[in-house]
Amino acid sequence: MIQKAIRSMVRDSAPPLLAGVTCNPTPAFWEQESTMTVYFDHLMIPSRNKVASAKLLAELLGVPWSATGVGPFAPVYVNDGLTIDFDEWAEPFPMIHYCFRVGQDDFNAILGRIKAAGIPYRSNVHGPVDYRIDTQHGGSIVYWNEPDGHQWEMLTVSYARQA
Repeated sequence: MIQKAIRSMVRDSAPPLLAGVTCNPTPAFWEQESTMTVYFDHLMIPSRNKVASAKLLAELLGVPWSATGVGPFAPVYVNDGLTIDFDEWAEPFPMIHYCFRVGQDDFNAILGRIKAAGIPYRSNVHGPVDYRIDTQHGGSIVYWNEPDGHQWEMLTVSYARQA
């Protein structure tokens, strides 16, 4: 179904810059079963103080981190497959939103560490600090901002990917 939709978009919507260019993979291309496995390995997050940012996130999540890593980064080892590499930037960078999905017991433990650290949190992505948990989406959700301004979200049930 998805392959058919993509094939139709590719074939039927040539943008002006590609007018006259044919992009129509063979039918065999679309009928192949993919045996490729893709994993999200690492993510670089800009910060003003990479060590402080890495330490804070790691302590809140209860995961290991290091002040030094490969290259100029301070890595946070989120799980066996994902590393967040904090990098130190002098120039301005945008606020970026990051979300972690965790089990309810881990949610409770992390929220306890957020509270113990005195970090303001809220129940709405753009709402005021209300120290509440959003339960409108079938699970528990909280949001908080870190000192560099990035917005963090923690939830127990994904509203982006319905089961």
